[in-house]
Amino acid sequence: MSTARETKVFDDEVREDAVLEKFGYQQELRRSFGLLGMIGFAFSIVTSWTALGGVLIVGVESGGPPVMIWSWIGISVVTLAVAYSMAEICSAYPVAGGQYSWVAVLAPPSVARGLSYVTGWFMLTGILAMGAVNNFIGANFILGMANLSNPSYVIERWHTALLSYAIAILAAIANIYGPHLLDKLSRGMMIWNILSFLIVIITILATNDHKQTPSFVFHDFQNFTGFGTGFTAILGLLQSAFGMCCYDAPAHMTEEMKNASREAPKAIVMSVYIGAVTGFIFLISICFCIGDIDATAGSATGVPLIQIFFDSTNSVVGACFLASLITVIVLVCAMFLLAEGSRSLFAFARDHGLPFSHIFAKVEKKRQVPVYAILLALGVQMALNSIYFGTVTGFNTVISIATEGFYLSYAMPLLVRILARLSGHAKVLQGPYTLGKYGIVLNVVGFLFLLFASITFNFPTVNPVDEENMNYTSAAIGVIGLISAVTWFTTGRKRFTGPDTGIANINIAEGMEVPVVDGRGSNGAPMEKADL
Repeated sequence: MSTARETKVFDDEVREDAVLEKFGYQQELRRSFGLLGMIGFAFSIVTSWTALGGVLIVGVESGGPPVMIWSWIGISVVTLAVAYSMAEICSAYPVAGGQYSWVAVLAPPSVARGLSYVTGWFMLTGILAMGAVNNFIGANFILGMANLSNPSYVIERWHTALLSYAIAILAAIANIYGPHLLDKLSRGMMIWNILSFLIVIITILATNDHKQTPSFVFHDFQNFTGFGTGFTAILGLLQSAFGMCCYDAPAHMTEEMKNASREAPKAIVMSVYIGAVTGFIFLISICFCIGDIDATAGSATGVPLIQIFFDSTNSVVGACFLASLITVIVLVCAMFLLAEGSRSLFAFARDHGLPFSHIFAKVEKKRQVPVYAILLALGVQMALNSIYFGTVTGFNTVISIATEGFYLSYAMPLLVRILARLSGHAKVLQGPYTLGKYGIVLNVVGFLFLLFASITFNFPTVNPVDEENMNYTSAAIGVIGLISAVTWFTTGRKRFTGPDTGIANINIAEGMEVPVVDGRGSNGAPMEKADL
């Protein structure tokens, strides 16, 4: 039986390697992740309940509990539409480039390379900025516990920035010298994450003796922004949108997964389901346990969640213990986000999408990791963390940059898929994970949500607006768009390759190509929705 299992695993790896070669790539990374490990990896990055806790200040100030809870339900539902759509595409095209590779294959040939290039830049922006946000959150929690334990200690912005640097550097060291531990660590973190979730929820509900009323949790609107009610409610969506992000992580790790075309899509969808359920329970529990809303929002710890822990347990030790559980998750997540970011940089450099691509596409032979891509990801994260030196809203700005970068990169493959379907030139996705006739509906719902969210992330979060509290997301995204356009016309147009799109489709289940020409399948008949 062991021999048969080993043979099957070997056959799966050979098939996945063959698929990779069809796109013009060689298998250079070690395939060590199984389904459970990748679900743990993805959930540790999505980890909605800790992400929501890390940016709780956004929700507390912009609508309060009602907006936090009801927006979470809505965003979780529409996010599933995006996740299912991405899972189907990932199943057909399991390459580390993820979104930009999918756009290169699915878009009309005349614009495929250009759209793929821009998508790649937005994707990298989202992943690397999300790593910077996670570093911020880790630093905030550590410094918040220090303040709670020693109230005379005053947290300064430069303390947060420097500690963020330290977290990023430790994550880089772990990625370079311990890549073989990622799969085992992912499985362990899945258990740690769920146990920590249960401990936190049970503890605060059991110890808190001054719970809020249902009306406060589900109805009473809170507004600390200075804007009107409607606009504030829209701003409050940022917390939920950030909390439900990064579920594309398995797509960028497919070249390190066993049987990636089957298991990566499952990991994408499962991470959203687990995140949605744990996030909902967490928000309900936290909102019932919030004390004075003004004191929570203005907590000296800088982390409203730590203040809630303290108000619930009435114990510094108890609050720090609960916060430390989350801090461990955030620190490990820093390593995983750097891994995802470096693999994405490696893939983009492999397609000559970056300046000095020949350097960042190198894989260190002994450890089979892209060391230079890891160091580049580290540098970009630290640069983004430096924003906090210059503006008090630097944290919110980087959150918006990260979330918008992700959402724009998610939207592009859905957009080209929708346009291809409407024009009758869609390619049959021959992966083992397919949506059938429901694909177009989920594509449209997911795309409309991503478009709406990407617009709202650019709004200012405090009124009146000045240079200190301005939301610089639009400026940052504009600069990134400008850089991608300039580099496209100077070098990218000549050098950027993307995946080999000469292959119309690959039937991964059978290991064969399926030609598609002018919207017709292999039998020459026009494709129906049920075939998509």
